[in-house]
Amino acid sequence: GFARGHRWPYRRSVAVPPSSAPASGAPIGAAGIVLLGLALQEVGASIAVLLFPQTGAAGMVTLRLVLSAAVLLIVCRPRLRGHAGSAWITVIGFGMALAAMNLLFYEALVRLPLGAAVTIEVIGPLVLSVVVGRRAIGWRWAGLALVGVVLLGRGGLTELDPIGVLFAAGAGTMWAAYILLSARTSRAFAKLDGLAIAMTVGALLVLPFGVATAGPVLVQPNILGLGLAVALLSSTIPYALELRALRTLPPAAFSILMSLAPATAATAGFLILGQELGVLQLVAVGLVVVASAGAVLSNPRPGG
Repeated sequence: GFARGHRWPYRRSVAVPPSSAPASGAPIGAAGIVLLGLALQEVGASIAVLLFPQTGAAGMVTLRLVLSAAVLLIVCRPRLRGHAGSAWITVIGFGMALAAMNLLFYEALVRLPLGAAVTIEVIGPLVLSVVVGRRAIGWRWAGLALVGVVLLGRGGLTELDPIGVLFAAGAGTMWAAYILLSARTSRAFAKLDGLAIAMTVGALLVLPFGVATAGPVLVQPNILGLGLAVALLSSTIPYALELRALRTLPPAAFSILMSLAPATAATAGFLILGQELGVLQLVAVGLVVVASAGAVLSNPRPGG
């Protein structure tokens, strides 16, 4: 999916300016839209996991980014002329972070349950939020999240594949970089032009890896169809839903809802993939969700 901008942003998309609409509009409906977007994104991730035996992680990332880029290029028709060199450096870096984040995350999904992978991954944005907020209490929330991650593996991550943990942590680091670069890109390019260009850069970067690992499988009609479903469910539709929700939902409330991502992922992993988490691991997911929401509440932003 896309990353959420420069706020406390679970998920993946360009920065979205805070809505000027009154917060009293239809917050329940807007919240429902956000939660629907979360659910769709995790359904998309679950479909991707089911395709791993045919495509591998790199092949699946290639399908997702190439098809997402195609949709964005058709819909947005980004303007390529008239941009400064610094803007191009930023958007290329944005695309590199996008490619690395998705590739690392999908490699983590090969080795870890969906809920565990997302729970570890969100530590990156959480730490970024704490650092940007510059408030001591933020480090307490980060510490609580770290306790949750340790519990996730029942004392030292011994029950989780260590390589998968490293991939998920790397994805979280790239997520933080993606957030910073998405904010800069949104200031340098109009509308969704920067996102369309960055997605294209990311697609070109992962394409050689996908072709090398999956080859002709990528162009099989059934694989292409499911890959398009992943691209739409994990990226295009959730982004459109959340953009609509931000017209009436206060940014702080939006960020708190996004902190439910680990719980949503764990639920999707259980219902779709049959990935069960033990009681201790569910407590761990809950700690990270609480820590994420706490970081939002203790780090108020203007307009949020």
